[in-house]
Amino acid sequence: MGSVRLFIDFGSTFTKVVAVDVDIDKVEIISRAQVTSTVEEDITIGLKEALEKIDTELNIRHLPKREALACSSAAGGLRIVSIGFVPELTSEAATRAALGAGAKIVGRYSYELTKQELAEIEEIAPDIILLSGGTDGGDKKVIIHNAHMLLHSDLAGTHVIVAGNKAAYDEIRTISEPSDRNVKFTKNVMPEIGMLDIEPCNKEIREIYINNIIKAKGIAKAKALVKDIIMPTPSAVLFAAKLLAEGFNEDEGWGDLVIVDVGGATTDVHSVAKGNPTSGAVVLRGLPEPYVKRTVEGDLGVRYSISTLLQHLKMRNSSLSPNFEKVVNGLSSIKRVPETEEEYLAEKILASVAVEIATERHAGKIELIYGPAGEMFVQYGKDLTKVEHVIGTGGPIVFSSDPGDILKHALFREESRHILKPKSPKLYIDEQYIFYAAGLLAQTNPKSALALMKKYVKQV
Repeated sequence: MGSVRLFIDFGSTFTKVVAVDVDIDKVEIISRAQVTSTVEEDITIGLKEALEKIDTELNIRHLPKREALACSSAAGGLRIVSIGFVPELTSEAATRAALGAGAKIVGRYSYELTKQELAEIEEIAPDIILLSGGTDGGDKKVIIHNAHMLLHSDLAGTHVIVAGNKAAYDEIRTISEPSDRNVKFTKNVMPEIGMLDIEPCNKEIREIYINNIIKAKGIAKAKALVKDIIMPTPSAVLFAAKLLAEGFNEDEGWGDLVIVDVGGATTDVHSVAKGNPTSGAVVLRGLPEPYVKRTVEGDLGVRYSISTLLQHLKMRNSSLSPNFEKVVNGLSSIKRVPETEEEYLAEKILASVAVEIATERHAGKIELIYGPAGEMFVQYGKDLTKVEHVIGTGGPIVFSSDPGDILKHALFREESRHILKPKSPKLYIDEQYIFYAAGLLAQTNPKSALALMKKYVKQV
């Protein structure tokens, strides 16, 4: 058992543990366990229960727990407020940086903060405030004003990352010195108009998460049992997605791909693709899209957002049974799983509309505009029409009797030709929930992580 490693995901609802033999000659899952998370009480209670299940199943003791790696989205995940200058530019750049680091955006603000907006941020009490604004050498009045507001507010426990116009940094440092706040400075997320530089900011977010936030959320108690908690769960999935797309050394990847993760609270979409126009007649506009992109739809969870999903279904004139609304309302508890055939069908319908809307929001769009030279087609966002692989994960997809039918809602539709969703990809499911584990394993052993995904991500 010397090549066995444990990978753990502390979720808000469930704590998941998987034991993987990482020997490159076999690379296989040898045990899995899932228990109710106990982060509000003591996170180690649920963890010990899950580890005990794996010990019992394998009929061995003393698995290498101290070598275990973990990720977490428990206690609300990594909660970030992004603040910028112009909504479509620096505010959007800051938001993309936060999402790329595995965060949940709990507030987004532009221009000079008002007292009312500051009160809202104090009420939100985020883990991190990402303060951007102005290109390098451009406007610095707004970011300095916002720094004054934030650093003299009732946000003592919140970390602030400054990632805006570097010409304002000296003055912001002067403001921050007497405030005794946790302030970090990194490179501008948008140093020039139309240029994104989000990786330095992502790195700073992850370091703050590892060194400070997991302790504040009580998750650090688990460090007595595991080697380290190294990243938010969405960040682990992004690492895995990039590895699967690109491959490692001589081991080829799959190429461009999209992952759709349907959960009780959100539906997340990840894409690994450049997304450039596939037609020479189309002009690309707007901020450049990140090659590895993540979007989070907080109104499309199949437990917390049932009323919203019902509204979307009614607007689409879906023919629902008279009893449908009663059945789905019975599923509204975050820890409730379907039990009857009628409930499984209802969850499938909810998951299908969540997938459809989430991928519509994630994908790029074509618009016809009129200029001096006449008609012109303009693309905003990523063109995903040529993506060859769409992968589904999350309980409502994985445990469905027909996951392929749910995933078909992520595909291009002739009646909505302006939405650039994948046209004819192969469809897969992450039936063993191994993306988070692969992302953790990739930090030290990318070759085995890639082999793990290729083995367990199954075509449907």
